[in-house]
Amino acid sequence: MTSPAPSGDASTTVSPGVFATSTVQLAPYRIQWLARLMYGNAFEIVVIAIIIANAAALAILTYDDVAPGVVAVAEVIDRAALIFYTVEVVLRIVSYGTKPWMFFRNPWNVFDLLIVVLIPFLNNGSVIFRLVRLLRILRIFRFLPEARILMLSMIKSVAPLASLGVLIGFLIFIYAMAGVYLFGEASPERWGDIGTAMVTLTVMLTLENFPDSFLGGLAITPWALLYFLSYMFFIVFTVLNILIGIVITAMDQAREEVTADRAAEGLPTATGTIHVPASARDAHAAHGELDALAADLDGVARSGTASADHIRRIREEIDRLKAGSK
Repeated sequence: MTSPAPSGDASTTVSPGVFATSTVQLAPYRIQWLARLMYGNAFEIVVIAIIIANAAALAILTYDDVAPGVVAVAEVIDRAALIFYTVEVVLRIVSYGTKPWMFFRNPWNVFDLLIVVLIPFLNNGSVIFRLVRLLRILRIFRFLPEARILMLSMIKSVAPLASLGVLIGFLIFIYAMAGVYLFGEASPERWGDIGTAMVTLTVMLTLENFPDSFLGGLAITPWALLYFLSYMFFIVFTVLNILIGIVITAMDQAREEVTADRAAEGLPTATGTIHVPASARDAHAAHGELDALAADLDGVARSGTASADHIRRIREEIDRLKAGSK
């Protein structure tokens, strides 16, 4: 699980756990043996097992007709999981040695700490307490880097999706007004007023009941052909394509952001671990270290696991470090 630290560096390299194939270089200020334990495969398997068992226990507690013995076991598992989470968070903070504040630089660490700290204070609030307990299950995303990227991409999509929602609402309002004028008298159950028409058009965004509305409109006026076809091609299909584009763009941004942040911290990324020694960052590293890093980057480029733009930026940083070390 471990490998010797590079010469001149007091830190140790460890395997970051079950879902990683590369290594992490521990900072010298960390308690090496404890950090190795926290990153170890065995410990992370135990954490994942506790989270899954806790999720199963919470699911059992949602049923009313469960045997009292099963409920008692589920409650014991839930309490034991809370104790385990508390001990785990404390050990992770302690593992940062002389710089415990570095623990709070990782958002997932802060998330774990808040879940553990808030639960005792919310013990009397039944609904809120149960919701906070449910959030503990989300800790499993800490072991799934791709899922973390998806979650970050969802967050990044909120602002553009809100703008898209405003645009869709405005266009639906216009089409709803036109629908009231065209079909309102003949089909009041679908087009009788602006509210009813907007509901009809909102449902039609999914193309649900589109043929019925389309054929019904044609029976009222031939202008329905232009109305419904323009709505389908310019609103439904355009909105779908824009939505897909927003999600893909957000995923690319999230992946690059996570990769850059984890590479800067010497953590495993989709392109492997890229760790620039502190001496290199201080412009005192030998060119040999940077050349080795460039060689590793060539392998990443050949494997095609990283974007060309990301590789280009790392090469530029290597060139800058070389120039600064002269």
